[in-house]
Amino acid sequence: MKIVGFEASGALRLGVIEGEEVIDLQAADAQAPNDLGEWLRRGNGDLKPLAELAKKASASVRRPLSGLNYASPIAHPAKIVCLGLNYLDHVKEGPQRDNIPKFQSIFFRMSSSLTPHMHPLMRPKKSIQLDYEGEMVVIIGKRAKHLTLENAVDCVAGYACGMEGSVREYQRHTTQWGMGKNFDRTGSVGPWMVTADELPRGGKGLKIETRLNGKTMQSSNTDMFMFPVAESLVYLTEGMTLEPGDILFTGTPSGVGHARKPEPVWMKPGDTVEVEIEKIGVLRNQIEDEKA
Repeated sequence: MKIVGFEASGALRLGVIEGEEVIDLQAADAQAPNDLGEWLRRGNGDLKPLAELAKKASASVRRPLSGLNYASPIAHPAKIVCLGLNYLDHVKEGPQRDNIPKFQSIFFRMSSSLTPHMHPLMRPKKSIQLDYEGEMVVIIGKRAKHLTLENAVDCVAGYACGMEGSVREYQRHTTQWGMGKNFDRTGSVGPWMVTADELPRGGKGLKIETRLNGKTMQSSNTDMFMFPVAESLVYLTEGMTLEPGDILFTGTPSGVGHARKPEPVWMKPGDTVEVEIEKIGVLRNQIEDEKA
């Protein structure tokens, strides 16, 4: 099942995609939550009521997918957790090439740093060093603490594509990456969430590719994770409780802009960046300059 957030008549809505149409869940039931996170919290990850509502919906509540004004399916994530340095080839192209990590590199993003599919990413006034990082995103469905490798991915509701845009100049100011990872509207999640039952367990074996203006810049496979999804969830829940609707970025492969030779490649206004993940979809954003 593909679950998509969108806006219509000035309001946030949620839909289920069937072919080239979207079933508008709020049109089917005005009392239905318009945030996937709320559905997940109400049922602790059980999306059967959502699927049943979509199944029973009449033809009159369908709208074309074309021209949809996309929004994030998780409108208000409590936590946006990010893994750094999760592909060995990416480690080797960066400043940590001689310091291969033994543990997951964890940092966090704020919701203000993200924007939906087909909405512009913003190059900030203070730096031209806006870099792309295509990633697979995990959306948590069930409350989880002290997971094991055997049960870890049972808490996953589904997967999406992510653009973990980074302002490298600010990322390198200190050993803490938070500033460079949290400029307004420099990242994105979408275009929708594909439920976990439609993908390989743990999101394994999926081709991931990032394109800038149609040119392939990153190409890898989620089998290349140094820390697979299950292992990362076990590590995270040793310390923190994951809640329904939390988001996890899983790291980016090699080919990022700052490592390009002979000169770095930064995203600039008018560029189009795409992240495509096998069996999930294509996340697309254009770049614009921050306005005065």
